[in-house]
Amino acid sequence: MDSPIYGLVFLLFILISATASPALPDKSTISASAAASTGGVNSNSVLVALLDSHYTELAELVEKALLLQTLEDAVGRHNVTIFAPKNEALERDLDPEFKRFLLEPRNLRSLQKLLLHHIIPSKIGSHQWPQSDAPHFVSLSSDDLHLHCKGEDKMVGGLARVIHADAIVRPDGVIHGIERLLVPRSVQEDFNRRRSLSSISAVKPEGAPEVDPRTHRLKKPAPPAPAGSPPALPIFDAMAPGPSLAPAPAPGPGRGHKHFDGESQVKDFIQTLILYGGYNEMADILVNLTSLATEMGRLVSEGYVLTVLAPNDEAMARLTTDQLSEPGAPEQIMYYHLIPEYQTEESMYNAVRRFGKVRYDTLRVPHKVVAREADGSVKFGSGEGSAYLFDPDIYTDGRISVQGIDAVLFPPDAEPPSAAVPAAAKVVAQRKVAVKPPRRGKLLEVACRMLSAFGQHSRFTTCH
Repeated sequence: MDSPIYGLVFLLFILISATASPALPDKSTISASAAASTGGVNSNSVLVALLDSHYTELAELVEKALLLQTLEDAVGRHNVTIFAPKNEALERDLDPEFKRFLLEPRNLRSLQKLLLHHIIPSKIGSHQWPQSDAPHFVSLSSDDLHLHCKGEDKMVGGLARVIHADAIVRPDGVIHGIERLLVPRSVQEDFNRRRSLSSISAVKPEGAPEVDPRTHRLKKPAPPAPAGSPPALPIFDAMAPGPSLAPAPAPGPGRGHKHFDGESQVKDFIQTLILYGGYNEMADILVNLTSLATEMGRLVSEGYVLTVLAPNDEAMARLTTDQLSEPGAPEQIMYYHLIPEYQTEESMYNAVRRFGKVRYDTLRVPHKVVAREADGSVKFGSGEGSAYLFDPDIYTDGRISVQGIDAVLFPPDAEPPSAAVPAAAKVVAQRKVAVKPPRRGKLLEVACRMLSAFGQHSRFTTCH
């Protein structure tokens, strides 16, 4: 009688246990849900394979271009095909000047566009390679990329041959090794524009001969005069009046404002920088990145004089993206290198030798640049932010003087006012003198001594 009851209870217990303990998911389900919740790529992704592959030069450029997050988002949305140039194509076969252009911080967008041009948002294996009449594919840089076959070779962009098809295959993409770098037309045009400075229409200056200020002799011999020409004047008679050390006054109301052709003079000195060599970045910033060339031409046309402290290309290459990314940062940097005086290497060296330290006004008001004598030359700034004058008198025409320096100058940081408060308090504490008690009068002292003799000293609080 009792056995059916026990059997029914045991059956109910089994049913309750089955409903209370659901089946555990397997490991693959857990990893898939975790990847979906984090939104990142897993270890089997084609992006991880690229970073761990032997295409080290391409992986390094991807990291320098700050494209990891962008590629993670692209791989998370769809499959990709990556065309990876071999390391030799980026190390030895690439033009050094073009590689230097790509690695400069201000050309970050050009580098990103170049790398994204090697990625197609779809998975195309070697067995899916289109024929010669296939349409163009759109890369992640929004440029067309043509894939076709040329005989037995698979071609990318019409120029790069695939040397290792299906080098890396993953569920979310594939990597093909190619023999050369793919350069979009927009990146090539940007490189050509910065290299040639085609917007400058200046000509080589053909003014008065250049004279060494120390020896007062021509730096280059004058060309021979043709037969029958009048005799040449002495060099001191042929030269313009010497420039003053103070800024020239602006033309008055009764004088013509076109007395000085500042635009031509600025173009001449920029072209001289280019022909001199080693100052292309400075010329590029003055003309392409800012409108300082126009402003300088307007100042010289109004009668003012300028001394330009020009950092060379090596110094400009040390500027970081943070230093150039702020709005107006290139202008502020260049303003600190423009002195509203006409100074030559000789005048500045004589000044620092005589006075020890000279402060020159700059167009970055109210900051001044400090110059001092060091190692037989002129040194600007102090500490790690100092620069030496090592290319003297690159251009001097009586209105504009260009002096080459080996570093980019920045105004020293002003001391925070809060830091001066503890120092002042410390000085006050050191100089604080203990306050002496006021001296009592002679009559009161005599009276207190008499009261103490009679034992009445304690009755009067004034005597305590």
